[in-house]
Amino acid sequence: MSDLRKLAQFIHDITWDQLPERVRETAALRVLDLVSVAAGAAKDPLVAAAKQALGAVSGCPVEMPCDNSDACFPDTALERRLPGSGQAAENTAQQGFVSVWGDSRKYPLATAAMLNAMLAHTLELDDVHTASKTHGSASLIPAAWSCAEYLGKSGKEFLLAVICGYETVNRVGMAFGVSAHRNRGWHATATCGVFGCAAACAKLLDLSVDQIVSALGMAGTQSSGVWAFLGDGSNCKILHPARAAADGIEAAFLARAGMTGPEHIFEAKDGGLLTAMSDGGAISQLSQGLGEVYEILNMDMKPYPCCRSAHCAIDGMLEIREQMEARLGLKIRNMSEAEILAEQIQAIEIDTYLVGYKQCAVSDGCLHPKTVLDAKFSTPYSAAAAFLYGTVGMEQFEPEVVFDPAVQNLLERVTVRPAERFTGQYPKHWGCHVKVTMQDGTVYESEVEDPSGSVARPLSREQAMKKAEEFLSVVCPGREQKTIEELLNLESREQLPII
Repeated sequence: MSDLRKLAQFIHDITWDQLPERVRETAALRVLDLVSVAAGAAKDPLVAAAKQALGAVSGCPVEMPCDNSDACFPDTALERRLPGSGQAAENTAQQGFVSVWGDSRKYPLATAAMLNAMLAHTLELDDVHTASKTHGSASLIPAAWSCAEYLGKSGKEFLLAVICGYETVNRVGMAFGVSAHRNRGWHATATCGVFGCAAACAKLLDLSVDQIVSALGMAGTQSSGVWAFLGDGSNCKILHPARAAADGIEAAFLARAGMTGPEHIFEAKDGGLLTAMSDGGAISQLSQGLGEVYEILNMDMKPYPCCRSAHCAIDGMLEIREQMEARLGLKIRNMSEAEILAEQIQAIEIDTYLVGYKQCAVSDGCLHPKTVLDAKFSTPYSAAAAFLYGTVGMEQFEPEVVFDPAVQNLLERVTVRPAERFTGQYPKHWGCHVKVTMQDGTVYESEVEDPSGSVARPLSREQAMKKAEEFLSVVCPGREQKTIEELLNLESREQLPII
């Protein structure tokens, strides 16, 4: 039996009752985190423009028939019916159109999934699986949510599909091999994400093992997405999980309709993905430990809204700032005081792993950020902002901060280098060493093996809830706690709520 078929068999056979309680609870937490950061991007102008563009090519959205002004989750959920079921629909919104988070309108299935995936990836706060370097949730949760809403599935069925999606996308990423796949320019969130989406939707569609194999094979034929956007600051990165979501949905539905996909999509001698997109990879990763090791438990939760590869440098700079305060016997109370200390910094040297160096410290946008997206993928910028502000949140990626002369001046003194010892530990550890040399010769150093929010250094439940509350406030101000409770208790819902 092929490794892909073993994975398909797992997806087909797994039931909610078989899952360890920790896996069930983690799935709800992962959904809460993803939906909340997606909600935080609900007013983003790029997503708004995408809605207009996609509406023109896929069908105009329709207004929801319910008044969603009083609650994020109405007490009486909108009845959902599968088109063609023979039941009369009351209006167009119920005829195959599904919701987009933070929007009063409904959209065609694939379009809704794409838009939710764009929202999920916009703030650069979606979780990450370090062993595969994937942000799989950004595509698979939107795909599963839209598909589950379309099919009228329960919260429990949705969560089970999400777990199948996580196991798939993460294992595909490990099969590719993190460094080899990334060094060829592939964006794993996209290339691996499509598999997770197909798996989740296949589970919701109750496909047979053969059909799941075909869905995953067809997902593989659509696997794409590269890092070229970093070279010139283009803003299409959010299209990557969006296309993965739509393509994964379509692969599952096509498999149900009878179209077949290649079972040996990874290892085929002619066109196999492990040769085309990696250095041969490790096909056994697709099935190794299935049902025993749940990769959904190995997700990092991002505390800072920027590329994960810059997080270790942020942690290091924040620690050095504290060291400075302790040595000098003072407390940096504001930006002006931080600037005085920054003027005394001669050099900031950061040693990190090769992939992190290439991703966040090589391109001109990384070294001289001219856009917000540049800054989010710049280790020099992130390190400078961390020192000057004592935190790195959404405010530190506002244009006026990115272009602040004080930040721009300090980042010019940052040097990032690849270091063999960190490269050798990657992807198990995403670490770095930060060294700050002052004008008077004083040296401050910090070494970070694992950034905050990692499995080794997880955010507290309080921190996780605070993060969710902050971003849910964008779409449901004053009702954040109710929304959190609803998302954490999806298991008990007969239908998915409207956000």
